[in-house]
Amino acid sequence: MKLVNFRMVGHRAGALIGDRVLDLTSVVPSNPVTVDHIIHRGLLPQVRNVIDNAAEYPRYQFFPASGLKLSPPVLFPDKIVCLGLNYAGHAREQGREPPEHPIIFAKAPTALCGPYDNIVIRPGVEDVDAEAELAVIIGRRGTMIPEEKARDYIAGFTAFNDVSARRIQRGDRQWFRGKSFDTFGPCGPCLVTPDEIGDHAGLRIVQRLNGTVMQESTTADMVFGVEAIVSFVSSAMTLMPGDIIATGTPAGVGLYRDPQVFLGDGDVVEVEIERIGLLRNTVRVMEVG
Repeated sequence: MKLVNFRMVGHRAGALIGDRVLDLTSVVPSNPVTVDHIIHRGLLPQVRNVIDNAAEYPRYQFFPASGLKLSPPVLFPDKIVCLGLNYAGHAREQGREPPEHPIIFAKAPTALCGPYDNIVIRPGVEDVDAEAELAVIIGRRGTMIPEEKARDYIAGFTAFNDVSARRIQRGDRQWFRGKSFDTFGPCGPCLVTPDEIGDHAGLRIVQRLNGTVMQESTTADMVFGVEAIVSFVSSAMTLMPGDIIATGTPAGVGLYRDPQVFLGDGDVVEVEIERIGLLRNTVRVMEVG
């Protein structure tokens, strides 16, 4: 399944079926308003049943996908956990060895924005960089999850852009503020359930800036795989339904290029992940005053 949140007099949950979106708000038991509600109420099996039988119910309401304003597939995660140095190529471009265990840090949930929303850079924020990432969306509460059971706690996968203010990162000597400005977390376009993704260990992941490829790799280059990451994070904190774990970025980010490449007003950043879809965000720099 591919699930989306779309904006139509508030947020509504939908299922992406081909080039159309089935409005799930009124056809699933408990009348879920958003994908968040579907996850929190454990309604994914009921949603699957609705989708499998949608052709038999002409009263179901569909909308053309191209005409909808999409929001992040999860609107209100309890937390966003990110990984550093989780691609071997990204470690090499910094002249570093891959870490012995996952390096995790937090990003404020208020940084989230939709797959086609603007990335807004506030006055005085410089050296802003993009990072293409595969993200995991947690499906149920769990703590100290064994690696072999981690897949049972995953609702789905999505694409994520871990936008980062590099100068602030360096100046603060920690990453939270530089990663957490509003709109610094484009996410989507949909939540793709594990059965539809299949093997997530070799997904192609690409970041383009104004059409030029900046990052291109596959998730096979991850130092720690998805199940190991979920288990590790849950060993330190309870994972909640709707939590997002961004699993790290491949080589090619602007900070480690020569010359360095940072985002500017009018730039278009695309993050594309195989079997998930595309984020396309325009950069806007706020004027002073």
